[in-house]
Amino acid sequence: MSDSTVSQVRAFNRFYTRQLGLLDEHIAQSRFSLAEGRVLYEIAQRGTATSRDLAETLGLDAAYLSRIVHKLGDLGLVRVAASPDDRRSNAISVTPTGASAVDDLINLNERAVEQVLRPVDPARRGDLVAAMQAIQHLFGETPPTAPKPIVLRGHRLGELGWLIHRQGLVYNQQFGWNIEFEALIARIYSEFQFAPPNPPKNLWVAEQGGSIVGSIFVMPTDGLTGSAQLRMLYVEPSARGQGVGTALVKQAVGFARDNGYARMRLWTHTNQQSARKIYAAAGFSIVETMPEFNFGKQLMGEIWELAF
Repeated sequence: MSDSTVSQVRAFNRFYTRQLGLLDEHIAQSRFSLAEGRVLYEIAQRGTATSRDLAETLGLDAAYLSRIVHKLGDLGLVRVAASPDDRRSNAISVTPTGASAVDDLINLNERAVEQVLRPVDPARRGDLVAAMQAIQHLFGETPPTAPKPIVLRGHRLGELGWLIHRQGLVYNQQFGWNIEFEALIARIYSEFQFAPPNPPKNLWVAEQGGSIVGSIFVMPTDGLTGSAQLRMLYVEPSARGQGVGTALVKQAVGFARDNGYARMRLWTHTNQQSARKIYAAAGFSIVETMPEFNFGKQLMGEIWELAF
């Protein structure tokens, strides 16, 4: 692991600790300590809980947890009874007064989060949430709810620049490709935008929860009449495994077929394994291979084709 990676993680940790400090300031009006609030909330979410479950989930010392539960019981917020499943443990649940206290805590926390998010541009809050979800995913945490649906739509003003920016970064991080790739795709997107409307062309953005998670476009193949070119398939790392790439390729292929193209072609490389699997599943096959030195790397290029 590089020293740069470790340093960046430590820097983020310091930054995030400061953000948590701001959040703590805004929820300081609560009559509960942070640990007490977490215990009360967790009991309410579970309906009933044992001390062992709470200690494992919240990472609290058993003796410390016992004192918190005892205090919450004295306040009339929780009740403790013998567990019907195991007489050696207790079942802890919230009382009606405790449920009301949990509602107050939730409202207080929501207002605190709103206050911390206030400086963030509303248009970028979806990006913030997506980044948080990506961190959870990379550390192996399963999302608590089903992923939001993927919507394919046309591009909007400002998004061509965003697509160039993101793909330049993603391909650098994944394959080590240099700035030559970013310069190339900037030209390719410009060619798409300024191409005439006929033969037909189109571009789709995949959106999830208000954030862009992928894209693709179709335009005529240069110098080959009747052929459509599939270009710039990309999927955000945080959205992979949800069928985004498959949906984008299906959309592009359907558009080319419906608009009278005789075939569809694409250019890719042997190191783009995930994309190649999608192309093969869609019916494309390799018609040409060529060694090439591009983007600072020695690569094996491929031309794939699908006849209609």
